Amino acid sequence: MWAPGPVALSGDGKDTAMKTTRREVLLAAAAGAASLHMPSVQAADGEMPSAEWDPMDAMPPLDYGLSFICNTAAFNAVRFWVESRTRIIDAASGTWVDYYQCGSCKSEHTFAERDLFMQDNYDFLPILGGDSWLIFRRPARLSETYRTIKSVQDMWGPPELRLREASEATVLETWEQIRDATADATPIVTQTELWDEDTGLRAIIECPTKTMNVSLDKRLYQVDTGPIAYPDLSRNYEPQIDCLRLAFIAFNAPHFADFVVEQPTPVVVDGEEKTQIYHFSNPFSVPARNRVLALGRPET
Repeated sequence: MWAPGPVALSGDGKDTAMKTTRREVLLAAAAGAASLHMPSVQAADGEMPSAEWDPMDAMPPLDYGLSFICNTAAFNAVRFWVESRTRIIDAASGTWVDYYQCGSCKSEHTFAERDLFMQDNYDFLPILGGDSWLIFRRPARLSETYRTIKSVQDMWGPPELRLREASEATVLETWEQIRDATADATPIVTQTELWDEDTGLRAIIECPTKTMNVSLDKRLYQVDTGPIAYPDLSRNYEPQIDCLRLAFIAFNAPHFADFVVEQPTPVVVDGEEKTQIYHFSNPFSVPARNRVLALGRPET
């Protein structure tokens, strides 16, 4: 079973798939805080490390209904919908890289005359970051090609990032605000900040909320969304994109998040393991700093 290394909290930022310097971080933070309706967010239990800026303010949320990656290869200028974004920050160098997890499709015979889906079918999900693609191919069994890393030149040519930031975003700071935005069918995006004190690596996972639970009786909310790209921050990977795993995220408070990661999982019948498949399993909880954002100004 895959399990995470130790994690913690923090951040850094600018909207690009390439590395960004600390000077650009500070400029982006100032611009982001000025353009969004985002009061400063305090980490629960005083766990947020001291910093000159709030990394989440340097990361204006994307409008996920309008953000795409358009590729340029003549054989297939494929367009992918951006489904989530994970920003990995190296505190030591003051740089970050954004990784864009795209929507999945099924294996296909592209542009064939007939029989468009492959007989031995698998799920296909790409993640772009820097100059590499991380490709997940999930068949109905374990496979050596479940995850592969390729340069952009070896896939669909240089990609064009057609990303649209939300025109307006408001931090929802109370249960009442979350309840009302949910009931009003306002688009909601969440940002979850993680960190590892040993490696100095940080990450912010941003995704549109697909399922939002609201208990009117208990006055609680609960986000349940995925897949997202969960980063293993416990060590430095080369290339860095190799640290990402597909996962679902859930939280109902500002100071922790639960994850369940896709990984080889036993299929047990009557106490006997019959086979293994790729499945989201082995859930775990980590310290985190969560914030919930409404795209567009919520009704008051």
